[in-house]
Amino acid sequence: MRVRYLLGVALFLALGLAACNGSEPEQPVQENWEVVLKDLPGALASVWGTGPDDICTVGADGGLEVGPLVYHYDGIEWQRMDTGQSGDLWWVFGFPGGPVFMGGSGGMILRFHDGEFERMTTPSTATVYGIWGTAQNDLWAVGGHASSGAFAWHFDGGTWSPAEGFPQDVVQYASLFKLTGRSAEDIWMVGTGGVALHYDGQRFERASSGTDRTLFTVHADAERFVAVGGFGSGVLVENIGDGWKDVTPSGALHAIGVYLTGNGEGYAVGVDGSVLRRDGNAWKSVDTGINIVEAFHGVWVDSEGGVWAVGGQVLAPPLVDGIMVYRPPDGGETTP
Repeated sequence: MRVRYLLGVALFLALGLAACNGSEPEQPVQENWEVVLKDLPGALASVWGTGPDDICTVGADGGLEVGPLVYHYDGIEWQRMDTGQSGDLWWVFGFPGGPVFMGGSGGMILRFHDGEFERMTTPSTATVYGIWGTAQNDLWAVGGHASSGAFAWHFDGGTWSPAEGFPQDVVQYASLFKLTGRSAEDIWMVGTGGVALHYDGQRFERASSGTDRTLFTVHADAERFVAVGGFGSGVLVENIGDGWKDVTPSGALHAIGVYLTGNGEGYAVGVDGSVLRRDGNAWKSVDTGINIVEAFHGVWVDSEGGVWAVGGQVLAPPLVDGIMVYRPPDGGETTP
């Protein structure tokens, strides 16, 4: 049976395990966004690239058994790519000039290089939710079974292997969703129940994330790490080296993806097409000008400042209705 991401999310929401934040939010910043792709057969989960003319987005097969969605943009048009596989893809990460790695259900990790997809041998069939690394021979993958079975695998250029010293108690009660780092000696991994693991190049260390709510994505710039999550209402926590602090803005919705661009700036995205922007001081809500009912799952900012957000029906199967939106570098903002 295929493991689906966020299994049971709909039940959690129905039971009201996370109430919406009742405080009055600030007026949103208005920006000019546009729809790039929509009504795709599968939800889009992740977007990554090396520049505005080399972008890859991946997603689900929508239960149609036509293979996971993979699209590439060359600066002119988006083209669908056939992986030759079935199942959902949850993350994409790569290196300029290649290769590009994609992780998903059934322990699937695909390596794309020189125009060809290769399915790599992995330690188990647990879902791969996140991939990150410093080089193509120093790569990490994390995942689990939605609510348990957390793992971290390391790739040395030849073999994916379970990470030595990985905390076994985390395996019992948590799943890891994403990871990021500044170097091979400074890596953070986050997941269910607010779990946060730091890897210093030799050992894993548990740390308090400042929340017991699920953290879905973590990203970093030179100054800080940021992790986002929640259910119903959102949670954002930041770490500038002195521990994780809650910086959730008033009225924030359940956030799923985040990307920092440096200088205290970045974007976070989540349910109901919600977008937050960090302007150097704090996170603020953004009015994209687009009426979106789908949830955004991933966000990436290109080297020219263009912002790309992807999503669809990602909270429960079937994982369909893929969408991508874009804010151009000169998208600007207006006063509400």
